[in-house]
Amino acid sequence: MNTSTMKAAAIDRFGGPNELTLHTLSIPNIESDEVLVRVDTAGVGVWDPWVREGKFAAMTNAKSHFPYVLGADGAGTIAAVGAGVSRFREGDQVYGYNALSAKDGFYAEYTAIKADDVAPLPNGISLEAAGAMPADAVTALCGLELLQLRPGDSIVIFGASGGIGHLAVQFAKRMGARVLAVASGQDGVALGRRLGADAVVDGHGGDVAAAARAFAADGIDAALVTASGDGLEGALSALRDGARLAHPRGVEPEPKAPAGVKLYAYDGRATPDLFERLNRWIEAGPFTVVTNTYPLDQAAQAHRNVDRHHLGKLALKIAAF
Repeated sequence: MNTSTMKAAAIDRFGGPNELTLHTLSIPNIESDEVLVRVDTAGVGVWDPWVREGKFAAMTNAKSHFPYVLGADGAGTIAAVGAGVSRFREGDQVYGYNALSAKDGFYAEYTAIKADDVAPLPNGISLEAAGAMPADAVTALCGLELLQLRPGDSIVIFGASGGIGHLAVQFAKRMGARVLAVASGQDGVALGRRLGADAVVDGHGGDVAAAARAFAADGIDAALVTASGDGLEGALSALRDGARLAHPRGVEPEPKAPAGVKLYAYDGRATPDLFERLNRWIEAGPFTVVTNTYPLDQAAQAHRNVDRHHLGKLALKIAAF
């Protein structure tokens, strides 16, 4: 590779998955508060097709420039640091989440990102796992903190085998909660059990309402809804009076809180303080990130598959390209 260029999966206009093709682009320059990351793995989020289609740009009135490199999260090794950055140095392994950035993203061999939007790689986590994790881990932790989950609380996590949900199950257990995981399919049920959920039910084929009532006879204290689908109404019907319900914005249709239940809609926001708490929870014990990886030149196929049944998070393995 030319020392000033890189390979990237980018679009030349908004549209369908076929617009996402391999490009040769200039390695981005960094500003004083940014770092340049040599990307190992980039996450492919359920929201990425929404960005690819131009809906994010329309919502934010952001001026888009093409070729446009997608990818809100990923992990890699710092290749350069801006003049005003003191927390990181060249060679540090990091992961990051740049949801609100107008700059190009992680679907590339290099990306420029604000230093405040990256964190040191947690102990015990590979770069590949960390690359698939950031947006989902931030969103999971923000939701559980918003719910003020306490030791001994009971919580139902809906979408527990997905990208956000399978991480939320592990965080909730580390916070001392009793967890009912509503997963997708028998493979999702098996994953929920492997991650330590106290009870697991298949949201498609199981009696979710009965499982929820059996899980907490006096009612469930909290719910984190990371997806919509069959069984959601049954899960929420088991919430007790005064319970708390949270969901990330973008879950459609939006969950409806039963009477007497406090509803929170939120966005996952990464800050240096949140990253520190996130790393502490991750490093508290063995931590599992389920990834399904594609090479960089198959980014379009990853986008076609993002809405199909899968466990965990899709990702692009860029370092091996």
